[in-house]
Amino acid sequence: MKDASRQSDVQEMKATVWIGKQGVTPALVDEVAQQLKKRHRIKIKWLRNTDVDPEDLARHADAILIEVRGRTAVFAERKS
Repeated sequence: MKDASRQSDVQEMKATVWIGKQGVTPALVDEVAQQLKKRHRIKIKWLRNTDVDPEDLARHADAILIEVRGRTAVFAERKS
């Protein structure tokens, strides 16, 4: 039952980062890292014509990739 409530939490989250046609830039990676420190978990969406590798973004932002659905991904802060 705990997984079901966590799944609904993820679905109800609003995207706080949008990746546009510039794709993943160093500034975007910094923004993701800053938001994770503040919020601990964030949702990211990207445009159809943008090529994004969520695993690579998680690695660069030192984050944990929780879930990917279509053009939406959820990341969590990596505890040091």
